Amino acid sequence: MEKKKILIIEDSKKTSVILKDVLALEGYEALVVNDGVSGIAAARREKPDLILLDLLLPKVSGFDVCAAIKKDDLTRHIPVLVISTMYTPENVEKVKICGALNFMKKPYKLEELLAEIKKILK
Repeated sequence: MEKKKILIIEDSKKTSVILKDVLALEGYEALVVNDGVSGIAAARREKPDLILLDLLLPKVSGFDVCAAIKKDDLTRHIPVLVISTMYTPENVEKVKICGALNFMKKPYKLEELLAEIKKILK
């Protein structure tokens, strides 16, 4: 069975390395990019099964990345899970409007994140 591919768009090197390692241990293929422009390009190129998206990114905000991914015919079908410290009712509404499936607040428990990923990818 082919591994599910997860694209991590996260500017924190520490967070992205931990996430990539944990996802690899869980049997996923994880790819990391550290800014919004690279995230949009990687989504088009790699066509992942899921995108984990931070909102605070250099170059292009996570909101704009989400909107760009959801407007593009090549990537609009890819589920987006937002993971950010910017958890407010307004931001939850904004990410839903842009097409994200869910918004998880940082810091999060790895077990909860993995459960959400499994639910999305089943």
